[in-house]
Amino acid sequence: MSENPVHHLPKAELHLHIEGTLEPELAFALAERNGVRLPYADTEELRTAYRFEDLQSFLDLYYALMAVLRTERDFEELADAYLARAAAQGVRHAEIFFDPQAHTARGVPIGTVVEGLGRALERSEQRHGISTQLIMCFLRDQSAESAMETLESAKPYLHRISAVGLDSAEVGHPPVKFREVYEAAGALGLRKVAHAGEEGPAAYIRESLDVLGVERIDHGLRCMEDPELVERLVAERVPLTLCPLSNVRLRAIDTLERYPLREMMAAGLLCTVNSDDPAYFGGYVADTFHAVHEALGLDREQLRTLARNSFEAAFLDHDEERRARYLAEVEAYTFD
Repeated sequence: MSENPVHHLPKAELHLHIEGTLEPELAFALAERNGVRLPYADTEELRTAYRFEDLQSFLDLYYALMAVLRTERDFEELADAYLARAAAQGVRHAEIFFDPQAHTARGVPIGTVVEGLGRALERSEQRHGISTQLIMCFLRDQSAESAMETLESAKPYLHRISAVGLDSAEVGHPPVKFREVYEAAGALGLRKVAHAGEEGPAAYIRESLDVLGVERIDHGLRCMEDPELVERLVAERVPLTLCPLSNVRLRAIDTLERYPLREMMAAGLLCTVNSDDPAYFGGYVADTFHAVHEALGLDREQLRTLARNSFEAAFLDHDEERRARYLAEVEAYTFD
């Protein structure tokens, strides 16, 4: 998308799957390097495959393309490419999801994934001006036992991991399924988030809070179906990491013009705007800010509030000085 008034607005990205930043050009480059045959003639044919009927149709392609990610170098290049794009779009802090089970299931050790990503992240501030954290997600359509095994296998790498999350196909996989692994993660000192209320019901949001003890809700769109839940989320200042472009592309909502962001903000919800899987959904985070600005008529102060919220919702409790510095940048920003 073209340059827009919020392009360089300082912002944090809190809902970003690193595997979802795999652009077609990089996918083909890694496929060639690793001897992986993709079932597409070229990048344009692959881009045309990025048309999805629902969450599952997206996940099928998403997991299939991961076959090109094999080595530490691959994961390092993937993360570095995202960080370069994010820096150009005003991102100052990024909390990045990764899906170890999707890699270990095809024979790539968790250490390969974490160390590769970690190399890019540890130089991110110097190279891109972005502070980072890494969030390890469990695949909710896999077993609770597999999640616990994943947490156990991650123990040698916890110095690189800040939090755990829960993603993948939501319907039919309630949060309570992962109660024990979240308790174990908490005992290890990890922060906790979870996808809820994307395709699943508002009840999954409540269950994520009460059973898993999460501090942030990823998506949370369907909270609007439960006024009492909205009141609770407002009272407890629970952040929502909304992904408008993703929700429209995966048919969770019909059009961006019908996205209830204005209503959510007016209700007092702590909303943030994020890109989710930007290579697949048509835009990185500043593109998403611009899209909601255009579709919903958000004014500049509402956009500033979304940026402010992103830093307030970030896991920066250990560095309040940094958070204050980022918030000051938001307040000082002059829209073009």
